Amino acid sequence: MAERHDSDSESRRILERIARETDPAGNSFVARSAKGVRDHVTAADADRADPIEIWGTRIGRTLGLLLTLGLMVWLVLYIIRGS
Repeated sequence: MAERHDSDSESRRILERIARETDPAGNSFVARSAKGVRDHVTAADADRADPIEIWGTRIGRTLGLLLTLGLMVWLVLYIIRGS
């Protein structure tokens, strides 16, 4: 009986989250995407009990983001100069 109650509450939680995310009156797609990127880079999903993991994840994700942006700028400059 307890498993069924847990399953029901988990199902309700998932359905409420889907309703919030798909609500057209809620946050815009851009705002949700920006929040998702911010949470990803700041390691919101990392284990809060381990500060080394938090800072390592933040540094790694920030370096990855900077590398990606640098490669995109390089590509645009390469295309512009090549024409």
